[in-house]
Amino acid sequence: MQISRRAALAFAATSLTASLALAQAWPAKPIRLIVPFPPGGGTDTITREVAHKIAGPGYTFVIDNKPGTGGNIGVDTAAKAAPDGYTLVMGQTSNLAINPTLYPKLPYDPLKDLTPVSLVASSPLVIVASANSPFRTLADVVKESRAHPGSINFASAGNGTVGHLAAESFQRVAGIKLTHIPYKGAAQGATDVISGQVQLYFSTIPTLIGHIQSGKMRPLAVTSLQRVDDLPNVPTVAESGYKGFEAVTWFGILGPANLPKDVVIKLNADINKALKDPELARKLGAQGADVAGSTPEQFTNLIRDDIARWGKIVKDSGARID
Repeated sequence: MQISRRAALAFAATSLTASLALAQAWPAKPIRLIVPFPPGGGTDTITREVAHKIAGPGYTFVIDNKPGTGGNIGVDTAAKAAPDGYTLVMGQTSNLAINPTLYPKLPYDPLKDLTPVSLVASSPLVIVASANSPFRTLADVVKESRAHPGSINFASAGNGTVGHLAAESFQRVAGIKLTHIPYKGAAQGATDVISGQVQLYFSTIPTLIGHIQSGKMRPLAVTSLQRVDDLPNVPTVAESGYKGFEAVTWFGILGPANLPKDVVIKLNADINKALKDPELARKLGAQGADVAGSTPEQFTNLIRDDIARWGKIVKDSGARID
């Protein structure tokens, strides 16, 4: 069957019109934005601040906290949703770059089952102790641990999270042995650290900065290569004698695979516009996070590169979740 040139042009014009209509019509209803961790943690805080700034004429977000298995449940829910732009997820380093190696049977492939839209923020970790702890510097921790290997325990938001693996990486470079106490979410370990039941916490700055500012926790070091503006007196791990040490977590918005290109373009543009707002930068900065926009392609490349980088750390640590 032959199609005339006129018919082909008419079909192309109709397809373009339909595509433009989709971009103009979307979003026509509230967008479900999944946070794959409990309320109160760093990912939840950043998600709500970013969604609030994007929200306005045409945009309404409904935040849906779906924690469990290191963020896998929430991300998998988004991956299996209809690719219509009305279900998104705030992914981050753990569930996109670490879990593919940590879990032998991950229910989704970050590079095949999701559509990266835009990176939104990044944050180093902070190592803290209770305000009543005898540890005042990272050197104090190392000294005590070398004298009594395994006697110091540390909290993380769960097995295989950035906090856990950053601690594993630090133990290797410092030549010490700590005892890991995993929690079901970033916010839940704080109470035990403040009370002194757990001695250290490796976690994102947005999760702990309120406790640091209130004087309930004592920061020992941050895991970025440079000091953090909101914690200017806290040294980096590299400054503390471990040159080159770095562990940073990032956050970004994704949708299911095959998200319409026009929706991706519009959402990416609106996210990056919101990220340029000085008020949002100030609010994220107050939480110890930096705004970090990107193109969809840049975000895809970051995920691919970090799967390789964190995968090596996971293998070296021996961490595994069946």
